[in-house]
Amino acid sequence: MTIQITPAASDRMRSFLAKAPEAVGVRFSVKRMGCSGFGYVVDLAGAIADDDAVLDLDGVRVVVDPKSLPLVDGTVIDFERQGLNASFVFHNPNATGECGCGESFTVA
Repeated sequence: MTIQITPAASDRMRSFLAKAPEAVGVRFSVKRMGCSGFGYVVDLAGAIADDDAVLDLDGVRVVVDPKSLPLVDGTVIDFERQGLNASFVFHNPNATGECGCGESFTVA
């Protein structure tokens, strides 16, 4: 299983973690949403379940639940700023399609 984060994403995640000392890491998951089926979720992890995958990526602990793992395996997480907007961007080799705004994706 591989997930990668760019230096920009790592910096952004560290800034969130610095403001939340109770967090045990960053949770990366998917949920059903949007017009294409699944949406990405990046949030602070309050706990780690026994069946979670835990990765140390550039000094950031990334936690992935077992249901999300096959859908995000191989994903590269980036963080981009465009004008006044800033957001995480996901490059997922498992995605077979995306909605027009890039908020949701489908898999085969």
